[in-house]
Amino acid sequence: MRSAGRLAASRPPIPTTLGFDVLFIGDRLNPGMADFKVVVSDPETGRTVQVEVDGQDANRFLGRELGDEVDGGAVGLDGTTLELTGGSDNAGRPLRSDVAGPALKELLLEGGVGFAPSRDGERKRVTVRGREISDEVAQINATVVEGEADFDALTDDE
Repeated sequence: MRSAGRLAASRPPIPTTLGFDVLFIGDRLNPGMADFKVVVSDPETGRTVQVEVDGQDANRFLGRELGDEVDGGAVGLDGTTLELTGGSDNAGRPLRSDVAGPALKELLLEGGVGFAPSRDGERKRVTVRGREISDEVAQINATVVEGEADFDALTDDE
């Protein structure tokens, strides 16, 4: 049996003070505020625009999963509804809709998101991220599913 001194020394230190930028998602504590690049596409017109989102607008995406619908007001498209279709993390690893949660997972892939085989039967072990949006995600892909998207108003602001 371990002594109390050895057990306490192996635990990471618990911060006594937390700064202003602390965020609770569900039951998890996430220090810092999230920021994303959201790529919004309109399938009717074929236009795409990239919007940087941070602060409270970025928090609207945290905890959502691929396939969920989000209010377009988070990216400046009031009156629209966006469907989350994909994304990638800070290292460029893609989000896969068939992997649950926000964690990294190694999969043996034959094709699909994250791997394009160059010959028949080729398989490769690839690290991908789950379908849940977390603060590790750098880019989110979204599509307009309801409403009229005014991309000109977004590009004028930048």
